[in-house]
Amino acid sequence: MKYRLVDVNNEKTIHQFHEVVRQLYKGDPNFICPLDSIVEGVFTPEKNTFFSHGEACRWILVDENGKLSGRVAAFINSRKAFTFQQPTGGMGFFESVRDKDAAFLLFDICRQWLEERGMQAMDGPINFGENDNFWGLLVEGFMPQSFGMNYNPPYYREYFESYGFAPYFEQVTNHLDMNKPFPERFWKIADWVRQKPEYNFRHFDLKQTDAFLGYFLEVYNDAWQFHENFTPMQKDALVKTIEDLKAIMIPDFIWFAFHGEEPIAFEVMIPDINQLFRYFNGKPTFWGKLRIALKGKNKILTRSRITIMGVKPKYQKSGIESALFWHMDKMMKRFPNYQEVELSWVGDFNPKMRMLHESVGASFAKKHITYRKLFSEQAGVVRSRIIPTDTREMHVSNLKS
Repeated sequence: MKYRLVDVNNEKTIHQFHEVVRQLYKGDPNFICPLDSIVEGVFTPEKNTFFSHGEACRWILVDENGKLSGRVAAFINSRKAFTFQQPTGGMGFFESVRDKDAAFLLFDICRQWLEERGMQAMDGPINFGENDNFWGLLVEGFMPQSFGMNYNPPYYREYFESYGFAPYFEQVTNHLDMNKPFPERFWKIADWVRQKPEYNFRHFDLKQTDAFLGYFLEVYNDAWQFHENFTPMQKDALVKTIEDLKAIMIPDFIWFAFHGEEPIAFEVMIPDINQLFRYFNGKPTFWGKLRIALKGKNKILTRSRITIMGVKPKYQKSGIESALFWHMDKMMKRFPNYQEVELSWVGDFNPKMRMLHESVGASFAKKHITYRKLFSEQAGVVRSRIIPTDTREMHVSNLKS
């Protein structure tokens, strides 16, 4: 079968880029099509702040009869690309028919585009944005995915690995059954911490959005400082994220911890709106909205997703995470339709967060892998660096030095 790559650069090819997934996943009961408008926002400079320090390109693949056979995108985040041993770009939004030749053509065009721009490696499948959405290849847990989580057929893994992609890190997602009590020891720690007078806890308040964005940035840029190739989050990217989330967020689901007036930790949880999007097939329609209205939104929404959680190193090992979960659990009792919380995702480079998932009694649900392809055969594959478990001690040591 002969294939041809086509640049996505006009209304017709943009439509085809989104149509690829509807054709490839037709009949798959586990697939929930992301809204075209959300995916398109990734490739729109006016909507994606990453274009201020990067670039992206995308293609569709058609066979000799003109039938859509795949799609892919490549991108460079210049703030991060040159922080690795080899300058590293990204590829994502990969879809392919079950044909290795088709898949390899899509990989090849990404590699060519990235090499022309000085890259020596590519990660994938990833997003041209933050890693909370569209990140990693699903390899275990082929179930309906939550909002922002990638879904793909099992055969993609063989294509990635036979092309020469090697695992850079693994991402595990766990599920927490809200009908089961938290482990007693965890609850005792939470109760002990939340009653300490020096700590206080507040949920997000839309009327004080700017203040809470400041709290988030302060905690994030401190808590993530020991992550490999860390680059501080910029306020403009965070403002855009909040604007996107306003339509679906429940402020009571987003919690911050303070020591006095100092922000020291946060937990961000959102409703899993994929439970609504499954009725739209990528495009909100009258019939899809009618089905939701007839069923009742509260009966459809039964799961939430914790997308990110962080604690300043100085306050780690103090039980703050437990107290945040205590407040989350108390608040969720006001929303009894939510029966499950997805804890997604935690990388194998973050053993402390994995231990936290275990301590709350969460159970394994699925695993994604972020792969890296080195363009030089002489270069050795290196896994993502493990975040030290003693970051609190490292923080104290840095203050003394």
